[in-house]
Amino acid sequence: MSAANTEVTPQVPGPCGDDDCGIRDVLDRLGDKWTVLVIVELAKGVRRFRELQRAIPGISQRMLTLTTRRLCRDGLVERTAYPTIPPQVEYRLTPVGRSLAETVERLADWSREHRDTMAAARERWDAAGR
Repeated sequence: MSAANTEVTPQVPGPCGDDDCGIRDVLDRLGDKWTVLVIVELAKGVRRFRELQRAIPGISQRMLTLTTRRLCRDGLVERTAYPTIPPQVEYRLTPVGRSLAETVERLADWSREHRDTMAAARERWDAAGR
């Protein structure tokens, strides 16, 4: 701040107004490459680790482990380990995870409905040389 400028710039409210509604945390979680795919698969029902891995093309064992741990930590997924040899682990959505899955489904429906419109808009933008 210079000696001539002593005014304080007012803070502009975020998407939730003046409070922290947690939107950044949610977007950080959903913005990674694998979370939505894991949630979509678990919305179909309880899955064992290898079933999840086979159902999500391209996900490594390490990334699936990290993703499921994060989802468990956030309370979206429940992990149940059975004392068998080899160990059997199942994953299921919690009630909060199911509500997120419903929201993700609506987003997927929206994207299907508007994908052609968005593609056409991109073509117009690119043709205009922007």
